[in-house]
Amino acid sequence: MNRVRIILWWGAVLVAVWLVACAAGGILAAELALHPGRRALGPEDEQRAQALAARNHAQLAEVSIAAADGATLRGWSFRPMRANGDTVILLHGHTDNRVGMLGNAELLLRHGYAVLLPDARAHGASGGEFGTYGVKEAGDVRRWFDWIEQTETPRCIDGLGESMGAAQLLQSLRTTPGFCAVVAESSFASFREASYVRMGEKMNAGAWAGRTLLRPAIEAGFLYARWRYGVDLEQASPENAVAASSVPVLLIHGGKDANLPPRHSEEILAHSSFRGAAVSLWEPAEAGHCGAAGAEPEEFERRVIGWFENHPELAQSDF
Repeated sequence: MNRVRIILWWGAVLVAVWLVACAAGGILAAELALHPGRRALGPEDEQRAQALAARNHAQLAEVSIAAADGATLRGWSFRPMRANGDTVILLHGHTDNRVGMLGNAELLLRHGYAVLLPDARAHGASGGEFGTYGVKEAGDVRRWFDWIEQTETPRCIDGLGESMGAAQLLQSLRTTPGFCAVVAESSFASFREASYVRMGEKMNAGAWAGRTLLRPAIEAGFLYARWRYGVDLEQASPENAVAASSVPVLLIHGGKDANLPPRHSEEILAHSSFRGAAVSLWEPAEAGHCGAAGAEPEEFERRVIGWFENHPELAQSDF
């Protein structure tokens, strides 16, 4: 009997230690997630942007707006000399900045699109004390959308995002129903699902570890973010935003994406209610995370440009 009690006592101690360790790990993970490393812009980045503008006979301008919470958001605007009347907002990935979208910008400029490359909040030269993976950034995208409408009066405004930027773009469909079409590469389905993957990686395991053994750490991180920063990361859900939207969405996800598995985009597609929206998924087999353009450049160009060209009318629902 004493042996049973000892075993139970030590079992309870180990569980308590595990829960405390998970709580500490979850809080640390939340802090790291909300405060991404900031990649500052340097003179060489400005030179790259100027060279791109010169090659494509485009006008380059540094632009800024104020977010709803007062944070200053900054970016580059490129206007081609021979414009087709449409503008595309390009959103970069986690810990990157607007420079990461210059390749996509050049592709679009060649086809006559004006492009806007903002730095996400807490990234690049934009303000904001922390990032929220779409919770606040959805409203930021709406501010940029309104700025484009007021300053450029384009025929269409489209969007293209990669990784975190893709997730932010998809979540903005709740507040910005006027996009003609959007393309999202390597998005997560929800921040919770992405958290399962990230925590599982800590044990060199899959998302199953995040859902089970490390679940207390994830719950602690979510609770901490809400208590400390007032951010409900449960709201960071591209799959729910797409399901409630009528904006045409092209999802792209590489078959060799080891950062966020392709099932994230597959879940977004499956969860969509297709309320009159065209939702499609392209999975280039040899592409890694945000690597479709590198793996299949011609097919990437054909699909992205074709998606924008085939959806030239502004979404009218919700207006």
